[in-house]
Amino acid sequence: MVDRQHLAILREVSRRGSVTAAAEKLNVTQSALSHTISKFEERHGIKIWMKTGRGLRLTQAGEYLLTVAERVLPQMEHAQRVLTDFALGRRGALRVGMECHPCQRWLTRIATPYLTQWPDVDFDVRTAFRFDGVEALLGYEIDLLITPDPVETPELLFTPVFDYELVLMVHEAHPLAGRKRVQPQDLLDEELITVPVTLERLDIYTRFLVPANCRPRQHRTAETIDLMLQLVCAGRGVTVLPDWLLQEDASGLPICALRLGDSGIQKSINLGVRRGEQTTSYIDGFLKLAQEMGR
Repeated sequence: MVDRQHLAILREVSRRGSVTAAAEKLNVTQSALSHTISKFEERHGIKIWMKTGRGLRLTQAGEYLLTVAERVLPQMEHAQRVLTDFALGRRGALRVGMECHPCQRWLTRIATPYLTQWPDVDFDVRTAFRFDGVEALLGYEIDLLITPDPVETPELLFTPVFDYELVLMVHEAHPLAGRKRVQPQDLLDEELITVPVTLERLDIYTRFLVPANCRPRQHRTAETIDLMLQLVCAGRGVTVLPDWLLQEDASGLPICALRLGDSGIQKSINLGVRRGEQTTSYIDGFLKLAQEMGR
């Protein structure tokens, strides 16, 4: 039989790159871990991995089992956590994932009253996933997703919280600063600063530059919104951020905002949950509080 132990071993070996590191993480000896896998391989007549120098390479069977482990183990861990919450008398745990970098400050405002209203709910925020946010939600790695890009799927329900517009932020002495709006061609000679995600997830590319067959002279990333704004203030480039950040984070800075195109790039923040769980008391409480507070 395939049980949780085999899947957990495979996942840790894949993540850590060696049997030794996986055994340490799982609090077993290396020999015990190897023996467990050897018996599994003998029982099923397959090989899970092959040694390649100092490393390991998963076989086709190993790759298949890894996909099963990545899908099944988070659900089992979620079930265990829920049962533990019941046993301890807690209402539950809410793991919030974010695909919206600028929303961290907005979430902080929501989290403070939420923690006050729901003191017996374990609250955790995650910003990095092995897969994207939707996959993390479907895979039970998180319980609620904050995203500007909801995905229509029967398993998930997305609730809009507030609308905003993406704007180009430039230094007030920048040659473009005197305009009310810019066109894609205006960014050809610019150094564009964005959050560190793939171009396919950047609206400035997918909805503005690429349709016009334009690219900035240079593209660089910054890990935080503060750093992006500091670079713009220093004349090191331009950036694209939600308009509400101009009032909250850029107030008093030598920065001005310009509309992207004639109609602008309109967006909205959505909260996604697994369908059926939106009525869970502490999840419903978060959704209602977020809608009440808006931005």
